[in-house]
Amino acid sequence: MIGISNLTQKFNIGKPNEVTALEAVSLDIPAGQFVVVVGSNGSGKSTLLHLVAGNLMPTKGQIELDGANLSRLPDYKRSRWLARVFQNPLDGTAPELSIIENFRLAALRGKTKWLRIGMDGPFTALVRARVAQLGLGLEDKLNQNMGSLSGGQRQALCLLMAVMSDIKVLLLDEPIAALDPKSASVVMDIADRLIREYCLTAIMVTHNLKDALQFGDRILQLQNGKVIRDLSGISKNSMTLVDLYSWFS
Repeated sequence: MIGISNLTQKFNIGKPNEVTALEAVSLDIPAGQFVVVVGSNGSGKSTLLHLVAGNLMPTKGQIELDGANLSRLPDYKRSRWLARVFQNPLDGTAPELSIIENFRLAALRGKTKWLRIGMDGPFTALVRARVAQLGLGLEDKLNQNMGSLSGGQRQALCLLMAVMSDIKVLLLDEPIAALDPKSASVVMDIADRLIREYCLTAIMVTHNLKDALQFGDRILQLQNGKVIRDLSGISKNSMTLVDLYSWFS
């Protein structure tokens, strides 16, 4: 479970342009829950994700994972439990390396081992089998450079690489914002399937209200750094797209 207590993030503290990006946010996210976070620009969505990821250290408050305090751990130390898929597919892969080499890097997340240790027949067979499940025809192109693939292909592989190590939490940072509608649909379906299959706790930030309605177990709306709506279960499932758009009118 993720426990967020009184989480506050300020920038430019003590200066005339001081900004409170997140203010006293407290949340409990049960293990295996898929949470979707929406809000206008500047509402605090990205700040919340950066804090959970460890890219920012909170001004105040605490973040726990299964009772362990992660609040002061940087992102690279959280990588053994947490993976992140970025908005831009270019940010989640090493374009000059092959698909199989990228997968080996992902499998070694949080470990201090050389890239090619364990990149043998069984590992290649495992990657080929998993990539084949994507249905993108990439399983026989594992030696192809990642940089030669389309954005949709790379983002789908990023999702699959995220679960190559034994993570507990998946952060999705507007994962389809840079994709065309067809690729976006494929990537979201893959994300949802992997979250369920691996019983991951997931937080997705998105501006796509249709996806916010379709995916996830729970929807949060942030405004001015505060959670102003928090719906799950019947309350979320009974919502329509018109209802969701009314939050922003």
